[in-house]
Amino acid sequence: MRHPTFDLDVLRTFVTGVELDSFAKAADRLGRSTSAVSAQLKKLEEQVGSPVLARSGRGLALTPMGELLLGHARRLLGLNDEIFGHLHATQAQGTLRLGLQEDFGERLLSDVLQRFTSVYPGISLEIRLGRSAELLPLVESARLDLALTWDTGASTPWSTRLGQTPTHWIGPGHRQFTASADNPLPLVLFDAPCVLRSAALQALDAAHIPWRIALTSPSVAGLWAAVSAGLGITLRTRVGLPAHLRVMEGLPNVAPLGYRLHRASETESAALAYLADLAAQALGTS
Repeated sequence: MRHPTFDLDVLRTFVTGVELDSFAKAADRLGRSTSAVSAQLKKLEEQVGSPVLARSGRGLALTPMGELLLGHARRLLGLNDEIFGHLHATQAQGTLRLGLQEDFGERLLSDVLQRFTSVYPGISLEIRLGRSAELLPLVESARLDLALTWDTGASTPWSTRLGQTPTHWIGPGHRQFTASADNPLPLVLFDAPCVLRSAALQALDAAHIPWRIALTSPSVAGLWAAVSAGLGITLRTRVGLPAHLRVMEGLPNVAPLGYRLHRASETESAALAYLADLAAQALGTS
């Protein structure tokens, strides 16, 4: 059975007239004559097969069929407008600035960038990798539009906690480490301040395990290089963990580390919202 197709222009006239409580006002808003609006309403009732409007004193009221049609018409028009809005948004031009915790860079960038640029080819991206302490001031000063960082306890006005991931002691695959008073556990850590550095030292102190700082680095790449060389162990998550390094057992458990999405503004474009969703989804699969 072939179903008739509603004319969206006719539905828009119907919805606008009901919302304005006047089809004369609807005709004026939509740039049509009152006779054209009357013809559209007649066509609509013919399609529906029943009156949608009834006289009520000096005005008009919806019939039960009209009330049913109104809800469906609003949904159809909303979907239509959403589709056109999205198609228009994909033609947007400009630049978006994204900040990422260095750990997330390799894991997220390739997939996120490929998917984003396939939908918004006209928008350029500026990517900055860094630590939370570097990225958050840039978000607050609107020099970054969006930043994905570890949840260090510091926040920004428009941020959302997305989730958390376990922390692990990470060491080289070719060497074991033991700790004693004469031979403290060698650690490879970020320079202070660093939430994982603080957590590592507190956990070892609470377990009465002697430690020493073997190397500090301002970058994740520096940490992985030092651990790979056998200089010591570090406390990180599995996000971005090189395949040749391993999780070490027998050391104190440390609480999971959360991650947070920071926005420079309460309002955001469709492109920025899409970029934020992609980043959150990618991290959720880490």
